[in-house]
Amino acid sequence: MNDTVDKLVIFLAKRDGIDKLVKTFQYVSKLVHWQAESTRPEIAKRFKQWEVASGLSRKAFRSGRFLTGFNALRRNPGSSPTFKFLAVLANAGEMVYFFFDHFLWLSRIGTLDAKLAKRMSFISAFGESFGYIFFIVSDFIIMRQGLEAERKLIALTEEHSKDTAKEKIRKIRADRVMRLMAVAANIADLIIGLAEIEPNPFCNHAVTLGISGLVSAWAVDGDEDCYVGLRMVGLRLVEMIWVLCLERVCRESDEDGGDFGFRIIGSGVRGGYVLEN
Repeated sequence: MNDTVDKLVIFLAKRDGIDKLVKTFQYVSKLVHWQAESTRPEIAKRFKQWEVASGLSRKAFRSGRFLTGFNALRRNPGSSPTFKFLAVLANAGEMVYFFFDHFLWLSRIGTLDAKLAKRMSFISAFGESFGYIFFIVSDFIIMRQGLEAERKLIALTEEHSKDTAKEKIRKIRADRVMRLMAVAANIADLIIGLAEIEPNPFCNHAVTLGISGLVSAWAVDGDEDCYVGLRMVGLRLVEMIWVLCLERVCRESDEDGGDFGFRIIGSGVRGGYVLEN
C-alpha cells in the first residue's frame, strides 16, 4: 500500500509534462536569442527574458523533486549488488542536484542572498553530472544484458519458432530504444552540467546548450505510448533548430572569409539533412 512519500512522489511526477514544455521554451528562446542578438537586439532581449523566466519557472516546478531519488532507493534499489551500488550513486547525485536547486532558485529570485547563487549552482550542477554518469553506466549494462538475452532468444526462435520468444525479443528491443533515448537525455544534461562546473567554449556555446536542452526535454526514458508522438515531434523540432543553427554558422564563416568545411545541400528521404564537404 502506498505511504505518504509514495503519494507525494506520484503527485510531484504529474508536473513532468509541464516541465518538458517549459524546458522547450527555455532552450528555444536561448537559440533565438543567439540567432537574433547581432541583427535584432531588441527581439534578442525579449527572448533572453523569456529564457530566464522559463528557467526560474522550472525550478519552482521541481520543488520537492529530490524525494523521487530517495523513494527510488527506498522501493527499488536494484536487482543485484552492482545495480544497487550504481543506483545509490546515481540517485544520490540527483538528490543533491534537486535539493540545492531549491536554494539556487531562492537566491535567484531574491529570497536568499544573491551571492549564494553561484555556489548553489556549482553544487547542484556537480550533483547532477555525478548522478547522470552512473545512470548512463547502468543503462549501458542493462542494454548489454539485453543484447545477450536477445541472441539466445533468436537462436531459440530459429530452432523452435516460438511466439513467446519473439514477443520477448520485441520487448527487449523496445526497452533498448527507450534506454538509448534515456542515455541521450542524460548525456545532454551532463553537457549542461559541465558548462556550469568547468566552463569551456564547446559546452557553453549557445548552440550546444540549446540543442542539449531540447534533447534532454524530448529524448526521455519511459514506455508510455501516449508520449511517443510528442517525442517524435520534439525530436523533429530539435533537428530543425540544429539545421538552422548550422546554417548560421556556415553563413557567418563565409562572411568572415573562413572555410567551415561543409555546406547543407538538402534533405534526405527520411527528412535527414546532408552535409557536403
